[in-house]
Amino acid sequence: MRAVDTNILVRFLVGDDEQQAQQIYALFRQAELANEQFMVPLLVVLELMWVLDAVYEVSRREIIDSLKDLLLMPILKFEAHPAVQECIAAAQAAGKPDLPDLLIAHSARRLGCEQILTFDKKAAKYKLFSLV
Repeated sequence: MRAVDTNILVRFLVGDDEQQAQQIYALFRQAELANEQFMVPLLVVLELMWVLDAVYEVSRREIIDSLKDLLLMPILKFEAHPAVQECIAAAQAAGKPDLPDLLIAHSARRLGCEQILTFDKKAAKYKLFSLV
């Protein structure tokens, strides 16, 4: 199995570099025909959230929708899939922490952690965080 880097998913979603986007579309089509999967590491998901928000100024709603769509793609196998799903579900409620913070919280919870210690006052409003 091969893994994908953040820039692969960015090109797929944003298509800002036409040549690279076409390469990714072709690669994904081939994988689908061959019943092949690509691993999506949790750190790639985290970086993808950040890049879409900070670099491309994609709205929170669009990022959530894009992640939901990616999770449905049979060619993509996500590390910590349940944590990513829980992050998305939590993100759909208004007034929640930033998406990367939610992913950190839900991945830590899946690892058996009861709370995530933080200095981030916004994140600390979410039940899985505790302000230090």
